[in-house]
Amino acid sequence: MREFLAILLGTIMFKPVLSWAPIRPASNTNKNCRLQSTAEETSGPVDSYEGSLHGNNSCFLPLKQLDQDYYAPRIVQIAGSYPGITKEEFLAVNSEPSPEPGQWTYDFSDADGPQLGTVAIEGSNVVSVCGDPVVIIAEHTALSIPLPPAITEPVDIVVLVDREQNRFAERRFLLLDTPNDDGLIIRAFETKQDMPADCDILGRVVLCHIPWLPSMKPTKSGFLESDEYY
Repeated sequence: MREFLAILLGTIMFKPVLSWAPIRPASNTNKNCRLQSTAEETSGPVDSYEGSLHGNNSCFLPLKQLDQDYYAPRIVQIAGSYPGITKEEFLAVNSEPSPEPGQWTYDFSDADGPQLGTVAIEGSNVVSVCGDPVVIIAEHTALSIPLPPAITEPVDIVVLVDREQNRFAERRFLLLDTPNDDGLIIRAFETKQDMPADCDILGRVVLCHIPWLPSMKPTKSGFLESDEYY
């Protein structure tokens, strides 16, 4: 059991290098589900590359709007193994508050380190079949995802990318590494010839989570076209 926990904890503490940093949330976002890119802020989606963003040329990201009463999986730290756990071990770990209904929460094993930590993703067949999943946190404006006009600040979108699906797919949103050192981009293309020259496909977007925010109207009206904001 102790060997299993050592392996499990070692996996949790893995630290991928990503250029994000936590910030103070905007007034219309929840502190648990908002991050800020270290790159310069833009007022809209990046448009220096060809290809489609969400809603362009009938290409649409695989979005899922959370309900206002959705309860995200809660991330809980592991204190030790039983039998054998001590009082000191049991009391040493911290607990985090539950995420607000309709939103999610992040877990930072080292808030001052270069990695983002973890976020719980709702279980589904789409998530289960991912061969090599990784999450990117993106501002909704960078992906051209429309939200209600009352939301004026960038909102975090959880983007689940399967790194195993690193081949071209028509009209599917791909994560690309371009040769211009502008960082990674997410785009969909009609044909492989439309892609930027000498770019590398790092994975395919399989799911995007949109939080429910207080400025949004209640969901679950019974009509699908009324319950989605995109």
